Amino acid sequence: MVLPIVLLAGCGDFFPPIKGGGSSSGSDIVYVANASSTSVTAYAMSTGALVAVSGSPYTLSFTPTAIAVTPANTFVYVAGSGVVYAYSIGTGGVLTAANNGAAVANGNVVSMDISPDGKWLFTLDADGTTIEEYSINTSTGILTAASGALYTFGSGTTPIPKAIKVAPNGNYVIVALGTAGEIVYGFNTSTGAMSESQRLSAPGSTSDNAIAMDKNTAYLFIARSGNSAGLGVYTIGTGGALTIVSGSPFATSGQSTSVVVDNTATYVYVGNQGDGTISGFTIGTGGALTALSGSPYSAGKTMTALAADSTGKYILAAANGGSPDVGMYAFDSSTAGRIYTVSSTTTAYGPVAVAVTH
Repeated sequence: MVLPIVLLAGCGDFFPPIKGGGSSSGSDIVYVANASSTSVTAYAMSTGALVAVSGSPYTLSFTPTAIAVTPANTFVYVAGSGVVYAYSIGTGGVLTAANNGAAVANGNVVSMDISPDGKWLFTLDADGTTIEEYSINTSTGILTAASGALYTFGSGTTPIPKAIKVAPNGNYVIVALGTAGEIVYGFNTSTGAMSESQRLSAPGSTSDNAIAMDKNTAYLFIARSGNSAGLGVYTIGTGGALTIVSGSPFATSGQSTSVVVDNTATYVYVGNQGDGTISGFTIGTGGALTALSGSPYSAGKTMTALAADSTGKYILAAANGGSPDVGMYAFDSSTAGRIYTVSSTTTAYGPVAVAVTH
């Protein structure tokens, strides 16, 4: 299914298999797509530190732009330079190329996400007009383009594709399109059918750069830069209807470009590209936010992505400008929600996206 997006005013080259042997196991693994070194790095977190998986970094034959892990932790998808590749996850997080090393899809992907049932993969194309939907063969990792209707919208402001996310409850797919705001789609996970539910305009001269939802699909969080910079918060109602939370946008330290909710749905963290910090908030009644003690927290330069591990112990941050490239943050036991660095890597790999096992 290919969904052209036009807003109002507002399979590929051969790639030799990745190889690697056993590594540390029994922990979440974070996979990092690196543009500068055209590679994927993988780290285990079982010891409270970032420990490189055997064979990491894994060299790619293309420049990566997006990465995603299936909910069953069986495959990693890496997209970039017109292609999407699949890699099977072995013992300890070791990667091996699927599909005999050939690409499983084409497209200049900016962002991608996988439905919570693991059946569907969505990519947001750099052309600013296209969502591509694929069914996932859960045994082989091979993608098949979904068939269905084309969804077309009026003409107007050119979208700037930023992010695509599937709601944790599987009922919605939401795309962030920079100054063109968001589109909410209703989604049927059984058939793969999508239908537009709502369009949300970004405030004037404001870019919506990244989105996240809590595990209950109760709130949508939007990292914004520009005139209305900060963290926008909206309740998600019946049919995906979005309603702004009083006080939104909540102040961050500037040029917010990434956002993640912890797995308890208690805290939300925002990566600020302008000053290399992470702003943290407690999520209160009705979605109102309160800044955490010590926020904003120091991070790397030119923040690009945030992720939360499934154990609820860590927040991961990637920074394309380094110092560090990847930071691993634990929660302060004495101050609710406050995070502090427990491990980091400084490798000059140029991380642009991260994905963590579930």
